Amino acid sequence: MPPDERLGQIAIEDEMRSSYLDYAMSVIVGRALPDVRDGLKPVHRRILHGMNEMGLAANRPYRKSAKIVGEIMGNYHPHGDSAIYDTLVRMAQNFNMRYMLVDGQGNYGSMDGDAAAAMRYTEARLTKLAEELLADIEKETVDFGPNYDESRVEPLVLPSRVPNLLVNGAGGIAVGYATNIPTHNLGEVIEGLLLLLENPEVTIAQLMKKIPGPDFPTAGFIYGTSGIKDAYETGRGLLTVRAKVAIETDERTDRERLIITEIPYQVNKSKLIEKIADLAQEDRVTGISDIRDESDREGVRVVIELKRNEIPLVVLNNLYKHSQLQTTFGVNMLALVNNRPEVLNLKRILEAFVEHRREVVVRRTAYDLRKAEERAHILEGLKIALDNLDAVIALIRRSQSPDVARTGLMQQFRLSEIQANAILEMRLQRLTQLERDKLVEEYREVLKTIEYLRSVLGSEALVRKIIRDELTEIKEKYQDERRTKIVKEEAELTLEDLIAEEEVVVTISHAGYIKRNAVTLYRAQRRGGKGKIAMGIKEEDFVETLFTASTHDSLLFFTDAGKVYWLKVHEIPEASRAAKGKALVNLLALSKDEKVTATLPVKEYRADRFVIMGTKQGVIKKTELSAYSNPRQGGIIALSLDAGDKLIGVDLTDGQREILLGTKQGITIRFKEEDVRAMGRTAHGVRGITLEPGDEVIGMETITPDSTTAILTVTEGGYGKRTPVNEYRVQGRGGKGIISVKTTERNGPAVGFLQVRDEDEIMLMAAQGKVLRCKVDDIREIGRNTQGVRLLDMDGDEDRVVAVVRLVEREEGVPEEGES
Repeated sequence: MPPDERLGQIAIEDEMRSSYLDYAMSVIVGRALPDVRDGLKPVHRRILHGMNEMGLAANRPYRKSAKIVGEIMGNYHPHGDSAIYDTLVRMAQNFNMRYMLVDGQGNYGSMDGDAAAAMRYTEARLTKLAEELLADIEKETVDFGPNYDESRVEPLVLPSRVPNLLVNGAGGIAVGYATNIPTHNLGEVIEGLLLLLENPEVTIAQLMKKIPGPDFPTAGFIYGTSGIKDAYETGRGLLTVRAKVAIETDERTDRERLIITEIPYQVNKSKLIEKIADLAQEDRVTGISDIRDESDREGVRVVIELKRNEIPLVVLNNLYKHSQLQTTFGVNMLALVNNRPEVLNLKRILEAFVEHRREVVVRRTAYDLRKAEERAHILEGLKIALDNLDAVIALIRRSQSPDVARTGLMQQFRLSEIQANAILEMRLQRLTQLERDKLVEEYREVLKTIEYLRSVLGSEALVRKIIRDELTEIKEKYQDERRTKIVKEEAELTLEDLIAEEEVVVTISHAGYIKRNAVTLYRAQRRGGKGKIAMGIKEEDFVETLFTASTHDSLLFFTDAGKVYWLKVHEIPEASRAAKGKALVNLLALSKDEKVTATLPVKEYRADRFVIMGTKQGVIKKTELSAYSNPRQGGIIALSLDAGDKLIGVDLTDGQREILLGTKQGITIRFKEEDVRAMGRTAHGVRGITLEPGDEVIGMETITPDSTTAILTVTEGGYGKRTPVNEYRVQGRGGKGIISVKTTERNGPAVGFLQVRDEDEIMLMAAQGKVLRCKVDDIREIGRNTQGVRLLDMDGDEDRVVAVVRLVEREEGVPEEGES
């Protein structure tokens, strides 16, 4: 037929579609995805089978990798030597495989990303576990198919006594599909299989009691269990994996350091160290002075030296956030089931393996039965020959040839050709009485074997018992301890149990610097002592908050955006008495322009304690303290704010206090806390005061009904006054309030309302930098309906008071330097 007559026309779209589908299926089935039964891709299977054919058992000498690669490429896998060698190398790397399938000798790379030596330098053989994947392959337990050139056959799947898909995991990208199955602990997976064999109706939740989660070769932590549950129930889930980091103190320098001894699975150690160094150099993670790799053949050890007075947990949390000390492992349990890709849950994978083992056991039993029956048939012939020994010998002696003898035996004693051949090939020593007894005993044993094998083939229960016994044997031989720790709760990763509980003094400056000191640094003084400066600060800054707390206590930081953040007291940097401390913005995950409004120290989240909050638009809210007992790194909503509203005050109460709100126009309202009902954390709140147009709340104080304190009111023009609390009558919540100070053009709007005592000191700050510090009892006590007296002279008409705060900078019991 002429060439042009053999040509046909086809649309390019149809040809592209057909060719691409052929290519896609070739990649999916023949290269990228593992089989659910043995957990292997074709290249892995061919390497193990080829090495087995080469006789490279675990107890045999190593062979050059180049020899192995050549054999595999020539016989089974015509895809290039680098693909074969890279796969061989990975199966010999203990940081990639949970249980290695190749025993390598030489340089097989490292978790620093170093490549293995060339194949001409390395050697390999199978591991004992790999032999379990190949066990009974010679007994027709699996199907074979032709290799690429049909010159020989190769197994389409391995018999595999090991649940390799889960144990060693798998990863691969096909056309339109991807798989990423984590490694697991062999003992735990077999426990799950045994449970499934015992109860086929077992639930995934019950299986998870035996298989709690993945177990990576590089250990580390799996942080949280929800991702594991999703993966096991649906086949897909996200696991958060963290490095194992310990905190040590260098006795020589008295500085603390982080010691990394385990890293997340598939993380390149050298790149991790390089990333941490870059973060420190760019000041994205502060507090690191040096980093070095002290790893050796005994294991991983990366040392991160911290600067003096740094809090290790703060640095560590930042490293978790910005580096691969914490990674996400996306589980996608996709595998080939009957040559079709399927996403499988945990139970489905275990069921597929059990079904595979059932088929292997049945086919192996059928093979053994056939061989036993063949042997019994021969033994029956030999037994007939021994029973008629003289006649058999006479027949053979008078026969002209072996063929004549064979025919004579078959006709005279009704033997088969196979039996006749066995008699002719029998050695003379078998004629001794001892050998005759052995032959009879062997025949009896073969009959027993046949009976047992037939009973196995006729009983599903016996098949399942064999599977169970073999799995138990594998478990006893190869199980080891779990490496990866699964952490169910966030609290389990904190180091609070290692922190000694002691009382400390916490100081916070107006500019937002915080630190802690041991109470033992302060000794009691007699009344009238000089006191001791608690924080070394700039002139424009000063200590605004000072309190004592235990290192195990929590601090709640409320911001003007209506959010709350947490710090443990031991996470606050310990600094010298003269140091200013560390900026809060470096300790809390604050948003841009978010400012801390109030700090509440909390020893325990008692149900009879409440958090009272007030906003700029006059909203008041009361929430049980226990609603804030679940800390989150990124903070949570403390109350829902309207557009343009801000949180301006927060206090901790017992539910029996009174609340005083003060506004910019000099109005105050005092009402009972009981008028505000407790509500949920994200609730909006209720109206505390009805504001006039243009007015806003600038201060909130909680007072006790029997309080003998006064209310200090300060205005923009530098005026202020003290008024006894009892002049502010109690009203109903939500009213318009009463005048606290007359605001005029001369004194300006109010800028602050404070509850003060005679012994207190205050600080006034003006917009152009002037600062006044004075004692409260120097300010005249006058009635509400007045403008107050001048406290601070302004520098020109443009200047104004912008803030007033109560000072706690000097404390009795805080001695001066050099005092005794």
